[in-house]
Amino acid sequence: MSRRQRKSRAFPQGNPLFIVVNVAMFWVSMAIAATALWPIYRSTALLILVAGALALGTIIAVVGAYFRWPAVVTMLVTTAGFLLVGVPLAVPSRTQYGVLPTLGGLTDLVTGVALGWKQLLTITLPVGSYQALLVPALVLVLLATVIGLSVALRSTRGEIAAAFPVLVFLVATAFGPKFPDRPLVTPIALLVTVLLWLVWLRWYRRRIAVNSLLARSTDAASTGRALDAGVAGLRTAVSAAVILAVASTAAIGAVTLAPPAADRTVLRTAIVQPFDPRDYVSPLSAFRSYWQPATVDSTLFQVTGLPQGGRIRLATLDTYNGVVYSVGSSRVTSQSGSFTRVPSTFDQSAVDGTQQELEVTIREYSGVWLPTTGQFEAVDFTGADAATLRDGFYYNNVSGTAAVVEGLVSGDSYTLSAIAPRQPSVSALAGLDPGSAIVPTPQDVPDELTASLEEYTAGISGAGNRLVAALAGLTTDGYISHGIDADEPASRSGHAADRISQLFTDPRMIGDAEQYAVSAALMADDLGFPSRVVMGFLPKGDRVTGADVTAWIEINTAQFGWVTIDPNPPVRDIPEEIPQETSQIARPQTIVPPPVLEPDRFDRQLTPDTEQQRTPDVNLALQIVLAVLRVLGVVAIAAAVVLAPFLVIVAAKVRRRQQRQNASTPIQRVSGGWQEFEDAVIDHGLRPEAASTRTEFAMVAGGVQSAVLAAIADRATFAPDAPSGTDADNVWRAVDELQASLDDGLTRWQRIKARISLRSLGGYSVKKFFSR
Repeated sequence: MSRRQRKSRAFPQGNPLFIVVNVAMFWVSMAIAATALWPIYRSTALLILVAGALALGTIIAVVGAYFRWPAVVTMLVTTAGFLLVGVPLAVPSRTQYGVLPTLGGLTDLVTGVALGWKQLLTITLPVGSYQALLVPALVLVLLATVIGLSVALRSTRGEIAAAFPVLVFLVATAFGPKFPDRPLVTPIALLVTVLLWLVWLRWYRRRIAVNSLLARSTDAASTGRALDAGVAGLRTAVSAAVILAVASTAAIGAVTLAPPAADRTVLRTAIVQPFDPRDYVSPLSAFRSYWQPATVDSTLFQVTGLPQGGRIRLATLDTYNGVVYSVGSSRVTSQSGSFTRVPSTFDQSAVDGTQQELEVTIREYSGVWLPTTGQFEAVDFTGADAATLRDGFYYNNVSGTAAVVEGLVSGDSYTLSAIAPRQPSVSALAGLDPGSAIVPTPQDVPDELTASLEEYTAGISGAGNRLVAALAGLTTDGYISHGIDADEPASRSGHAADRISQLFTDPRMIGDAEQYAVSAALMADDLGFPSRVVMGFLPKGDRVTGADVTAWIEINTAQFGWVTIDPNPPVRDIPEEIPQETSQIARPQTIVPPPVLEPDRFDRQLTPDTEQQRTPDVNLALQIVLAVLRVLGVVAIAAAVVLAPFLVIVAAKVRRRQQRQNASTPIQRVSGGWQEFEDAVIDHGLRPEAASTRTEFAMVAGGVQSAVLAAIADRATFAPDAPSGTDADNVWRAVDELQASLDDGLTRWQRIKARISLRSLGGYSVKKFFSR
């Protein structure tokens, strides 16, 4: 083997110690940085992925450095390795026997490189190994390992490799949650490791330099210099290590004593979620449609596992605008929370309640709102469209509302796991206090509702007691009627402000759950309780029909959080409407003589047609002139707006010239004349040096007259005798002539550009000032 061949198979940098330490420090740094990915995934699949990506990336980087592969070859080998191990590591659900990639898995792997990043931001964390969402983590760790280690082993500036673990940490943080488990421990640990790595690299390079000096030293002086350099390098390394230890201890103490309390801003806080409930009609608007003859007895869906008296939530409505109660916004910063994709499960361990598991099969129901109960934990879709439904599933944990973008149709089925929160008894409602939840403020609340609330709660103190009194007033005065059957009293649908106002002003308070739930929510809000309306079903068995539809309210309390309250009056007979008194008392008739009209008093008001006939015709020519003047006025205003900045520039230059030309002393006028010439030259596009003398400036401007003007200005400035007023006048005449000569040969547009140029007002003047 030739010498060149042996050299091509040697590491460009250092001995085996250098390679081993660099690889070890890189692995430790990458392992610490990769912990920032844990809040995103929280799955053992991530641990396997990071270990596999580090191993594969290290092999490619070390072999590539040993054989000195060019960058193109290294990237091709990396791509091949990514395709080989990508499916088992990043898409484990699409493998055969757990290791062999399938065609569908390879497709998901390749598409995940481009689409996985956006999907990570529109899904609820943690995502586990859901679909191909591990692909971005694989790409990030593998590329950082290959590129970072290649730089560390090949480049003479190996310190740059330390930036790649930091980059992994920053990217993982950007795609992570708003508030991580360990907000500062990970970055501090990463900082310590990276700094130790850099200190070691400095010490190693100093040691190599000392050994080289010792090898070349021929006398005691040279040996002494080499030893001094080694001691200095050791002292520097020890000092850096001490400073690092002190800083790390202080930082860890600060984290322990005063951890950050506020959420951080990450990418998912700014991205617009793909499901916006405002794109859909409020489900409460279709409340009466369930009571229509075609739907009231139809099986909407079948459910098993719901306890006796359990409620099924269709949607939570928290935004009232005086027209409709609707599901709130999709934006993350909204008071209504946000709808995000849920990969598999949702952590509800903080909820105090009982576990429930429902099996739902859709029959006649259709729509985007998914029937749920309690606080959602997990959903498992079954059937032919299971994959499509799972990909289009969104959940809002603030409101407890779930949706499927594609919509549910007959035959869809799913299994739902949820937690039913603990609820207070009816007798405990009086002792509740308003909670701290924030909901959108209702708009256009009817005055009639407020007046009835004051009547119900007159003389009662305490928020809980007043709430109980208001609910009692509704159940006492209210009657249920859907207005569908002919034998039912009329009951208009809707829950806009006018309908709620009618509910409290009619002789009989007649409505159904649509009106009573909205009224109760508005009253509770007036009493200080954050409130919202929930539309859903109260099944009597496993078969849910249109007749099971209802609505209730949820209020936020300091003791129990969100509390479910049914504000609807009991179904009972509605009394006959009391007829209004229409009889009138007979009064004796009196003969009233007709009024006497005075001759000079009569209606002088003219009809519009008569007035128009008496209006003289306006001169047609005058109308044309006025129209033209209006158009010219508009054009003049527009032109003034457009030209205003340029007119300001010209005015500033005119003002500057007047101040220079009318200076108090001849020497100031001479100096001002030269400055005026300088500014004209600069505005015409010439570029003399800012620190140039007057003579050098005149050479750039060109012409004998420029050189003469420079000499006169220098003599006036540096001569012992002060210039006269005549000298100053001659200078300004020369300036005018030179300015006119600068315009020779220029087009009109070029001359205009010189007049409105900002160079003499800005950058060149500043440079000239600081060069003096």
